[in-house]
Amino acid sequence: MAEVNGAGRRKGRKERKAGQAASRRDLIARSVHSAEQCLRARDYGTAYAHFLLVLSLAPELKEDFKETFQYALFKWAEELYALSRSQDLFSCYEQALELFPNDDVICNSMGEQLFRLGFRDEAAGYFYKAVKLNPNSADAKENFYRVANWLVERWHFVMLNDVKRNQMYQKAIENAVQAGCKTVLDIGTGTGILSMFAQSAGAPHVYACEVSKTMYDLACEVVATNHMDGKIKLLHMKSHDVRVPEHLPEKVSLVVTETVDAGLFGEGILETLIHAWKNLLLEPKPKDSTCDGYGQVIPAGAVVYGMVVECPEIRRHHRVFVNEVAGLVVEEAVQFSSPVHCSHKSSDVNEPYATEKISRVPGGYRALSQPFLALTVDFNNLQDLESIASGKSCRISVLVQEPGQLDCFITWFVLHLDSEHNLSTGPSEETCWEQAVFPIQNLPADGYSVNRGDTVVLDVHCPDCYLRLDLVTVIRAGEEDDRMSSDGTSLENEVDLCDALASLHTTHQTGTEQQACILEPSEIALLNNVIYHKSFKDAISKVISSLTPRENGTFSNENHAEAPRQDFEDPLYILDVSEGFSILPLIAARLGKVKSYSSVEEKQHCVALERLSEKNGISEDRLEFWLNQLEANDDVLQRPKSDKLWSIIILDVIEPCGLIRQEVMEKCAIARCLLQSGGKIFPQCVAIHGMLVESHTLMQESAVQGTEPTLGFTIAPSINQFKVPVHVFLNLSTLPCVQLSDPIELLRLDLMNPLSNHLNLATEVKVIICKSGQVTAIPFWYRLHLDEDIHLDTSSDMSHWKQAAFVLEEPFRVDEGQELLLGVHFQNSNVSMTLRRPS
Repeated sequence: MAEVNGAGRRKGRKERKAGQAASRRDLIARSVHSAEQCLRARDYGTAYAHFLLVLSLAPELKEDFKETFQYALFKWAEELYALSRSQDLFSCYEQALELFPNDDVICNSMGEQLFRLGFRDEAAGYFYKAVKLNPNSADAKENFYRVANWLVERWHFVMLNDVKRNQMYQKAIENAVQAGCKTVLDIGTGTGILSMFAQSAGAPHVYACEVSKTMYDLACEVVATNHMDGKIKLLHMKSHDVRVPEHLPEKVSLVVTETVDAGLFGEGILETLIHAWKNLLLEPKPKDSTCDGYGQVIPAGAVVYGMVVECPEIRRHHRVFVNEVAGLVVEEAVQFSSPVHCSHKSSDVNEPYATEKISRVPGGYRALSQPFLALTVDFNNLQDLESIASGKSCRISVLVQEPGQLDCFITWFVLHLDSEHNLSTGPSEETCWEQAVFPIQNLPADGYSVNRGDTVVLDVHCPDCYLRLDLVTVIRAGEEDDRMSSDGTSLENEVDLCDALASLHTTHQTGTEQQACILEPSEIALLNNVIYHKSFKDAISKVISSLTPRENGTFSNENHAEAPRQDFEDPLYILDVSEGFSILPLIAARLGKVKSYSSVEEKQHCVALERLSEKNGISEDRLEFWLNQLEANDDVLQRPKSDKLWSIIILDVIEPCGLIRQEVMEKCAIARCLLQSGGKIFPQCVAIHGMLVESHTLMQESAVQGTEPTLGFTIAPSINQFKVPVHVFLNLSTLPCVQLSDPIELLRLDLMNPLSNHLNLATEVKVIICKSGQVTAIPFWYRLHLDEDIHLDTSSDMSHWKQAAFVLEEPFRVDEGQELLLGVHFQNSNVSMTLRRPS
C-alpha cells in the first residue's frame, strides 16, 4: 500500500511540474507577445517591464531578445529622463545590468545617463568598464576619453613627472618627520604621493583625504600597489568635513598639501589651512622648537611676484582691437570683454585670471617692468592667513622700464616648503605650473601705450580667497607731482589721486553709451580674426551672386541656369549655426537681398548683434534670432518657412580646442536636405593635415613615465589608465618638438558630397621621414574649404582655434628617408592614428 501511495505522490509531482512548466511557457509567450505589441504602440515602459519578466523567467532567451530589450530600455530611459524620474531611470539600468552584467552597450548607456545628470565620477566607472568589455567600442572610448579629461586633469601627469617638485617635497617632509612630526595629514592627496613620502620617512601615523571619488579610488589603488594600504588611512572627504576624534584620533603635527594653482590660492589653500589650524592641527611651534608636540604646514609659505607685460597673443584673446571686420564697423557700438578682467573695482566677472605657460605663448612676450613683489603669505600663521582671506587690498606702484602695450600682468610664486627647500613657478623655470595672467581691458583707446618712466598703479587683494590684480591707473612720467583734481581741489595723498584718475578712466565714454558683452577668449580672438571674416564674406558673396538672377532672368553662374524659378521678391535665407557669438549673419545681411538667421541664444549676445546691426544701418527685418522661434535647440536645422529652403547654412565644425565637433556628419546630412538648388554648406570640405614629431613634452603631459620621476613609487600603472591619446589646446608654433616629416593631408571630409564619404572613414597615407628620431606624436589641424578657391587654416597665426595631437602609445624609431604608412581613422567625430612600416 505504501508503494502505491509513493508512486501516486511521484506521479502527482510530475504532473504539477509539467503543469507549472506549461504555465511558465504560456506566461513567457504571452509576455513576449505583449512586449512586442507595446513596442509597436511605443509604450516603452510596459514593453521594458514585459521583457524584464521574460528574461528573468527564461535566461536562455537573453541572446534572442538582447537587442530588442536594449531598444526598449533606451527608449524608456529617455522618457524617464524627460520626466525627471532619475531614480526610476537608474533602477531600470541596474535591473538590466543584473541580466547583462557584461554588456558594454548597456554599461556605456548607463554612463551617458549618469554623465548628463551630473554624476561624472560614477559615469567614468561605467565608461571604463564598457571599454574593458569591448576595446573596439568607439562610443565607449569616446565617452571615456571625454570624462577622463575632467576626472583626472592633465596637470596630474605633468606634476608627477616633475622630478624637482617631487624631490623638494620629499626632502621637506623627511626633515619634518625626522624633526619630530609623528602624525601627518595629507590634504587633497590626489594619487597619495605625499602621504607615501611621509610614511617612507618614518611617520607612524599618516592620514590622507581626497574629495574626488575617482582620485580617492586611484589613491587607494596606488597605496595598495606600494604595500602601504595598512599604513596610510585614506578618507573620502573634504578636509573641512574631517573631525577629531571621529575621523582622526587626535590633532596632527604636520599637514602636507599641494592645493595650489597658477594663482597660488585658486584651489582653496587659504580656506583649507584656516580650517586646519582651527580644527585639525596642534598649536604652531614656537621659534627654534622641534616639531614634537606642535603643528606645522608644508609648504611653510610663499611669495607672489608680478610683472607688467606686453603680449599680442593675450591681447587678441581678451581685447577686441579691430575697428572694422569685413566691412562691418564694430568699434563704439559694443564694449566687448573677456570673462577675465583686470580693471579697477570690476565686479561683473567670474574668472580672476587666466593661466598660460607664458614661455610657450605664440609670438612671445615682453617684460615692461622689473618683477615686483605682490604678496607674501605665511602658511604657519593663522592671523596672516585670515588677514589675506579678508580681502584686504595692498596698493603697489610699478615703474615702467620699457615702452610698449599694456596688455596684462602676470604672476608666479616661490613656494617655500621649509627653510631649505623652495620651488619657483617663474616664466623661465621648467616646472609643472603655469603662470597666472590678468588681462587689462576697457581702457580708452590711447590708454594702453606706456613709456619708460610711467608708473602703473595696481591693487593686490584676495576677495573670495582668489588672487586678483586690479589696474588702478597709469601715471604718466612727469605727472607724479600733480596733486590737483579736475575741480582744482587738493588731493591729500597718492591714493586719492589714483582713485580720481581711475574714476576718469572708468567713466570714459566715446560719445554713445556702450553695450557691455562678455565673450569667451576664443570668441574675442575670432572677432579679431579679419582674414576669417573676409574669407566668409567672399564665399557668401559668390553664392549670393550665383543665386541672384540677372535682368534677363538667367543666373550669373551657368551651373544654376536651370534652377527652379522662384519669387525673386523673396530674400535669400542664410542660417548661421556657429557655436557662441558670431557676426557672420550681419556680414551676410549686407551683401544683397538676404535674410540672416543667427543661432545665438544668450541675451547679451542678441543685444550686441542688435546694436551692431543698428550701428551698421542694417534694417531689423534682415536679422532673425532663430532659436527664439524654435521649441527645442535640436530643431535648429529646419526650413526657414514651410515653402522655403536655405541658400547657405554655416556650420561650426571645429571646436576651439582643436577637435572636430560631435555629430558633424549627421548635421551635414540634415543640412544638405534643407538647401535650395545651388545652395551651399560652409565649409564645403574639411581636410585634416598633420606631421610626425618627436616631443618629450607631449609624452610628459600624456602619461607618467615609469617610476623614476615618482622617486621609485609605482603610480604610473594606476593613473595611466586615465590617459587619453589625443591632446588638445596646443599651440603648434611653440610646442617643444622636433619635426620628423613634412606636413601632409591625412584625410578629407566632403560635407557637400556624401558619396565621397563613408560611415567610418579610414585611410592610409605614405609619409617620408625628413629627420631621424623617435616619433612620439602626430599633431594635426584642419584646412576648411569654403569653396574651391577660399580656405581657412586652423594653424594660422590669427586662428582662434588651437591644435591637437595624437600621442603614440610607444615611441616609434625612424630614420631619414624612410617611408612609413600612417593610418587615419575617423569615426563619430573622433580621430585615431596608427603608424607602421610597409610590409
